[in-house]
Amino acid sequence: MSKKSSQPLTKGASKKRIILFKGISIILVPLLILFLLELLLRIFNYGNNYSLFIEYKGDKDYLVFNPDASKKFFTEQQIATKGNSEVFKKKKDSNTVRIFVLGESTTIGYPYFHNGSFHRWLQYRLIHTYPDKNFEIINLSLTAVNSYTVLDFAKEIVNYEPDAVLIYTGHNEFYGALGAASTQTLGSNPGVINFVLGLRDLRLAQLVINLYGGIKNTFGPGGVRPSGDRMQLMVAKQEIPYRSDLYKKGITQFSDNMGEIMDLFGKKHIPLFVSNLVSNEKDLKPFISFDPGSKSPEFKVSLTAGINAFAKNDLNSAITWLKKADQLYSSSAVCNYYLGQIAYKQSDFANAKRYYLKAKDLDGLRFRAPEQFNEILAGLCNKYPGTHLVDTKAAFENVAGNHIIGDELTVDHVHPNLKGFAIMSDVFYEAIKQSRVIPATNGNGMTFKQLLQKMPKNLVDSLAGVYRVLNLKKRWPYNDLHALDAVKIESKEETLAYKLVFENIRWDNVMNNLYEFYLSSHELLKARGVLESLSLEYPADPGIYERIAMLSGELRDDENTLFYFKKSFNLAPTFNKARYLFVNYLKMGKPADAISYIDYAISNNSSGFNLAPVKNNTEQIIQLQKQYLRDTTNTAVLLQIANSWAGMGNKDYAVKYAQKVLKADPENKTALLLLTQNKSQ
Repeated sequence: MSKKSSQPLTKGASKKRIILFKGISIILVPLLILFLLELLLRIFNYGNNYSLFIEYKGDKDYLVFNPDASKKFFTEQQIATKGNSEVFKKKKDSNTVRIFVLGESTTIGYPYFHNGSFHRWLQYRLIHTYPDKNFEIINLSLTAVNSYTVLDFAKEIVNYEPDAVLIYTGHNEFYGALGAASTQTLGSNPGVINFVLGLRDLRLAQLVINLYGGIKNTFGPGGVRPSGDRMQLMVAKQEIPYRSDLYKKGITQFSDNMGEIMDLFGKKHIPLFVSNLVSNEKDLKPFISFDPGSKSPEFKVSLTAGINAFAKNDLNSAITWLKKADQLYSSSAVCNYYLGQIAYKQSDFANAKRYYLKAKDLDGLRFRAPEQFNEILAGLCNKYPGTHLVDTKAAFENVAGNHIIGDELTVDHVHPNLKGFAIMSDVFYEAIKQSRVIPATNGNGMTFKQLLQKMPKNLVDSLAGVYRVLNLKKRWPYNDLHALDAVKIESKEETLAYKLVFENIRWDNVMNNLYEFYLSSHELLKARGVLESLSLEYPADPGIYERIAMLSGELRDDENTLFYFKKSFNLAPTFNKARYLFVNYLKMGKPADAISYIDYAISNNSSGFNLAPVKNNTEQIIQLQKQYLRDTTNTAVLLQIANSWAGMGNKDYAVKYAQKVLKADPENKTALLLLTQNKSQ
């Protein structure tokens, strides 16, 4: 009975198992096929590796920004941009401060790039303020991208032990890759776009996208890519009215992505420094200004009359006409701009600023971030712990004439000039110092004034920046066809800058050419500046530091000679570098700084010199100096120190300490004899 009753149950259980196995098969078999396809595509090296970092070819112990990483964000990869190649160690040293920089064209340093960028100004200041620390500042910024790229990169860099992350982004939000009005788009929903970006790491997804793109190009309207530079090719929708649906999509995109970035770093307890945005307010007429058209024909009459009166410097008539136009239609960017110009001329700077900002926000071509972005950033920074708002805008306004940003700090619509980049670096420097990412300097750090004087700027980089901006203004949306007419190519620097910009000569080749030119002209200070520029570009190259040290020696600049020999020694120690360092530290009366290099020289002695007496005397001086600090009245200790310096051949310090003895005991015969012997030799 029991056997019979159990049979139906067994059959039922078997049916359920069959259904379950079929269900699992239906799910697993396609997944297995997809997995095998993905594996096959990787074996045959199809598609791109979108990893943020790849192994550096020059040294397997280092990583470098993947030049293909940007292709992930462009639907048309031929216009994808490339960034810097700044190496950093796979395994972070205990004495290293690692800082990542994220952003767009301003953040990478356009139009100067290289040492024009704010992060290089920051790097130079940090390495000179904290000479015993190692700084890795890795700039992952790209031109023509926005917060989608910043967020995607942020998700990876959290795994690379950052001590801090610096972000400046926002001006490309509408037209940058994947932006709300960009040709390089995947839709308008930030969640969907970020999900698709995650899928793009799969080679199978890349295959599908490429197939779709091929079909679209073959059978789509026209089938031909429009001509133009990248700036123009990125823009799908030029006219974006203030607070329109498309405008609001850009706002949502920026707010969502920046909020996710701040949340990510906050949860990982990584200090994040986010700057607000600056742009040319005073000296840039809006690119696109909307008018009411046939709804108000009087508006155009009043606006035209106002602009004509302004051109004749008839400010009273101009303001009458323009205010009438503004009453008829208050959303005209150009009307507000001219009202700002009149207010500025009349020294009404508060109203001038108000009009300028409104004109910028109403500009239909959104190459300048609206003020709402800065409000969003301020609100988000208050919301997320560990996120610091870097007030670059206030710093620019403090320097700008009448606190309104214009051509004196910018080169075009949004990009700072060299002074602007220096100011930007200063604001970030103070922010990370206050947050204790770097230790307090106790007033001994490089000041901003010293940075402006010492930063290795050269004329070629400066001229290259000018040429790039003039070339930009030749094209849309500026369309100044005569922008380059005044450029003259006569000097060596002008020739090299021209080649750098228009002939695509590599920057490091141009710098080496410039260095040789200055060296042959015996302009050693300029030659050293070029080498310092190269050292910021290649901070892991000990040979560059050694060459700077040797040039500094020729210039009799002991401070920089030692500084750069130390940098070179730390990367690639040798006996000769150690000997140079300890000899010069002893010459400067710094035995404590010399001792570690003496130890290295003894352990790696390739010269046959007997360095044991040098070490014994150095250690003796260090101990005697400690003893003297405990009892500054002990002249016997001072005499011993003086004798030790004399025994090492350092007459200057033998005399110095003998004089200290005589100050306390003017009749001390031993000190008098020591003084006489060392002064007469």
